[in-house]
Amino acid sequence: MRLPLSRVLPVALAVLAAVAVLPVSAASASERGPVPYAFPVDHPTYIVTVRKDLDPAEVAGLVGVTPVHVFRSSLHGFAARLSPAQVAALEVLPGVESIEEDGTASQGWTF
Repeated sequence: MRLPLSRVLPVALAVLAAVAVLPVSAASASERGPVPYAFPVDHPTYIVTVRKDLDPAEVAGLVGVTPVHVFRSSLHGFAARLSPAQVAALEVLPGVESIEEDGTASQGWTF
């Protein structure tokens, strides 16, 4: 019994298409995805405080920074690794109250 070509051809094309896709999907599964953004290790971390009426994350975004942490209670601002150019850009933005390089705090008292 012979099947007409009009019935066999769509099935054959579907099988060929499925087989043709398999190596591509297998190869893409072994490829790595995009590398997540890594903060530059050569830039120091800064604590930036902004006015209470501003969103700290939005201020960080204005200079192309992804904050390491956003503060909203004890102080209003963010921590981020900043290049010298980003520090300079933040210094002239209205609403930025202070930019301090992060470090260890000590009382420094002597008795």
